Amino acid sequence: MKKILFLAIFAVAIVACGEKTTKDKQLAQGETTLSGTIRIDGSSTVFPVTEAVAEEFRAVAPKVKVTIGISGTGGGFKKFSRGETNLSNASRPIKDKEKAACAANNINYLELEVAYDGLAVLVNPKNDWVDSFTIEELKKIWEPAAQGVIMKWNQIRPEWPNEEIHLFGPGVASGTYDYFTKAIVGKSGSSRGDFTASEDDHVLVQGIAGDTYALGFFGLAYYSENKDKLSLIGVHNGTEVVKPTLETVSNGTYKPLSRPLFLYVNSTSVASKEVVSFVNFYLENAGELSKDVGYIPLPKEKYNTQIASFNAFVAKNK
Repeated sequence: MKKILFLAIFAVAIVACGEKTTKDKQLAQGETTLSGTIRIDGSSTVFPVTEAVAEEFRAVAPKVKVTIGISGTGGGFKKFSRGETNLSNASRPIKDKEKAACAANNINYLELEVAYDGLAVLVNPKNDWVDSFTIEELKKIWEPAAQGVIMKWNQIRPEWPNEEIHLFGPGVASGTYDYFTKAIVGKSGSSRGDFTASEDDHVLVQGIAGDTYALGFFGLAYYSENKDKLSLIGVHNGTEVVKPTLETVSNGTYKPLSRPLFLYVNSTSVASKEVVSFVNFYLENAGELSKDVGYIPLPKEKYNTQIASFNAFVAKNK
């Protein structure tokens, strides 16, 4: 009986491997001859999606090297505007000064949306007093006037502990920082300065996970990877308390901390077949892969529209 069972399992495994090999061959058709390097930099928030796409792309175009930096949205645009990268990950739209820098270097570009994200507000799991925040409370904590003034938890609500708040957030070059400050404080890039800042979200995870009195924010995907180390806090949207999930971000009830994520394409790069192939692969697979890394996919028709826009951009810039 055991022998029969083993043979049956072995036979299924052979069939499964055969199907996978066939599929891989189909995917790889026309891609295996590609070679070269694709340089990407920018947002640490968009990084997990782009990394997941790059990993799948390597399987079908093994001779193409994809390098991905995480210098933040602003840092990525600096490199992009100098022509140092082919693609730029961004967690906010490009700013006027960054557009001007691109224009000064004769760099045209295309903006593509790749997924939706919710900004997660997080505390240490030992924090048993915070159940939610209002937008007003978050503003009171993070606005510039709070520096040196709003220092303890009981200054937010009297029943909370008479203990210092230890703040963690993305660095000022981060698009996540820009978006959070715009949504909560009312002005992009405006916040108190006495918080632990890092462009590396893993550093923020470690900081909050190791401090009972910590409070921080970053992209939802990094919470999804570290649920056992962090507590996700709901935000009152004016009607009810909502936590960021696939449903609440996509239906707009998690507001104002939901946003699109972007990929920018340098027009000079589309002369390279490997870049064109990668971006098309990205748009064809971002929906599925964004869910795998904790983000929310765009509607299918939006991906199709952007594929058409990208191919028109390629034809124009060949």
